[in-house]
Amino acid sequence: MAGSVKLLLIESVEALGIVGDVVNVKIGYARNYLLPRALATQPSDELIAKLSAKRAEAQKQVALQRTKREETTQKLQGVELELIRSCNDQGILYGAITQQDVATALGEKGFEVRARDVRLPGAIKRIDKYDIHMKLDSDLDATIRLFVKPDRELPKDAPEGEKPKQAAAAGAEGEKPAAEGEKTERAPRGERPDRGDRGDRGDRGERVERKRVDIFEQALQADKARVVGWGGGDKKAEAATADGDKKAAKGKGKPAAEKKSKE
Repeated sequence: MAGSVKLLLIESVEALGIVGDVVNVKIGYARNYLLPRALATQPSDELIAKLSAKRAEAQKQVALQRTKREETTQKLQGVELELIRSCNDQGILYGAITQQDVATALGEKGFEVRARDVRLPGAIKRIDKYDIHMKLDSDLDATIRLFVKPDRELPKDAPEGEKPKQAAAAGAEGEKPAAEGEKTERAPRGERPDRGDRGDRGDRGERVERKRVDIFEQALQADKARVVGWGGGDKKAEAATADGDKKAAKGKGKPAAEKKSKE
């Protein structure tokens, strides 16, 4: 394998092998980690034979560790864990919960787990409950329930940070939020306030309506002869003017014809 080297482990290395194993590792990993720490060396038959007794002991330790992890996996199934954290009124934590936090809390309960055994579903940053996947080995899995709780009493009706925002918005509008399960009564239709009684909204509506009336009056005063309407106003005015001209013409021609008849 290009860029790799074959080494003999003289100490057990987690996730790599136990003492006496001959492994292929990358040159950089061997040069920067295994060789400087005297965890591996160049393999030879003589050295492998010397490490046989140490290897047998390491195998017993691996078997014992496997048994403990199997027992821990069975005990972890369905375990409920509680963590108390500081948060704001919306339930947002000031610091996210990490794998080490969960592993430490489980260790206090007597479970021997590593931080790498905790598989978080994502960043835990709010007050809530979570299902945490535990993977102690490639084929050893368990699920625990994590309850993240606040270190103080949060505002009522706001367990997850949504209702406090609604309450604040309602308070800003001068409305009192209804308690959970309480039905709000609506005023009869005849007793409901009109648009003009709704504070600033009614005032704005009156100002807009007054402005429209002023514009309409100004248009009438600017051209009293024109017929002002919604669309077609100019055409109606022109038609009215044309009809007036025709009637005037007929009126002028009629007296002339009567004079001729008298003569």
